[in-house]
Amino acid sequence: MAVGGGRVTLIGKGDCHLCDDARAVIVAVCAETGDGWQELSIEDDPVLYDEYWERIPVVLVDGQPHDFWKVDPARLRAALAAPANR
Repeated sequence: MAVGGGRVTLIGKGDCHLCDDARAVIVAVCAETGDGWQELSIEDDPVLYDEYWERIPVVLVDGQPHDFWKVDPARLRAALAAPANR
């Protein structure tokens, strides 16, 4: 699990095969682009649980919702090619 922040945030939980798939895409794309990423668990945060439990994995880029359930690598690369929205 990456920690320390970055442009990409993966929100998921343990024992989630879709989260594992999303993580693999994020790791590969962020390695290509040099962008950082972090992972948060809905199991550790009741606010995240309430907001996202039906849609995990959820991917945020620059804090904004980007994808849920499945992460498209080309779409993530395109989002990271854009200037950061901070």
